[in-house]
Amino acid sequence: MLSEVAEQKWLFLREALHEMFQKLFLLAISVLVIGYGLLGGTQLQAQEWQPLFDGKSLEGWERVGSETSKWEVVDGSICGSGDPSMLVCTAGPFKNFKYRAEIKISDGGNSGMYFRTTRKPGFLDGYEAQIDSTHRDPIRTGSLYGLCHVYEQLVKPDTWFNYEVEVREGKWGNREVTKIKVTVDGKQLYEYIDFEKRFPAGHFAFQQHDPGSRVTIRKVEVLPLEE
Repeated sequence: MLSEVAEQKWLFLREALHEMFQKLFLLAISVLVIGYGLLGGTQLQAQEWQPLFDGKSLEGWERVGSETSKWEVVDGSICGSGDPSMLVCTAGPFKNFKYRAEIKISDGGNSGMYFRTTRKPGFLDGYEAQIDSTHRDPIRTGSLYGLCHVYEQLVKPDTWFNYEVEVREGKWGNREVTKIKVTVDGKQLYEYIDFEKRFPAGHFAFQQHDPGSRVTIRKVEVLPLEE
């Protein structure tokens, strides 16, 4: 009789322990799922596109160069005209990123969308994505100036287009390189491999090339990428 009672108690205890372990297991899974969700949400937030231009003012931007060069906000867009200069974004520096803007260039105009440039740049500092539809310089929009040239007119003058670059440090075999993808209106043109790694992390800027040029820019955004 005692052995029967002991056996029943043991069965009851085993079932209770089994039920308790099931609940603890489910609780642990819930905690992991919630924690993963929170981390995933943080990561997603960190990877959102960040606006660099507020559409109202040049706050966060600084002119470098000729004082007779003119940078202003007109109808929600940045407009550059006049003598040569650069308009530099004071945020940064940035190393690995996607960078994009909507741009239009005047007939006969010339400009550039710079990245990984210095805080006080000249025209030769940093990578330049050329902005040029009909200028006397035959190197057109879509080019990485001095590195990879496009001579076909991809965009007509005085026409809005989307310009995007993606820049990452990476490897080509055993060599450390900088990889640059260039996209115009959603079409990736090429990926340029810079074996010389010419420019490290830096700032963004736009170029006012000459008095005959007028460049208009809006929706300037950056998406930082992981190292």
